[in-house]
Amino acid sequence: MIRFRLDGRDVEVADDGASLLAVLRERLGVVTAKDGCSPQGQCGCCTVLVDGSPRVACVTAARRVAGRSVTTLAGLPDADVWADAFTACGASQCGFCTPGIIVRLAALGDRRTDRAAVDTALLAHLCRCTGWQTIAEAAAEF
Repeated sequence: MIRFRLDGRDVEVADDGASLLAVLRERLGVVTAKDGCSPQGQCGCCTVLVDGSPRVACVTAARRVAGRSVTTLAGLPDADVWADAFTACGASQCGFCTPGIIVRLAALGDRRTDRAAVDTALLAHLCRCTGWQTIAEAAAEF
């Protein structure tokens, strides 16, 4: 069994070698971590925080988070504020990759207003719908 903390609550799942993304979506009902390229780990749609650091869940074995804290978009304390900033800046088109992007930007903390830090963080994401300018504006507005 794998025990970890998910968005502030303790969870336990079978250790059958599944990816963290599979466990989150299929067993724990998390819908904000998206499957955009699994198991390649290249699009960033499944980004979650593991002990505060961004990780792509599709290439992270669930057993690697045993005893750790996993935070999804639903567990971010300021998720609504991020949503408002993205809406105000037009930073989300289809919305599929938005949860992963917000989670990664939230991990920047106070550096979210540093355009170079935002640009570097966004290198881990693919978005076919919008440009990075409005996303950087949303990060600065937050």
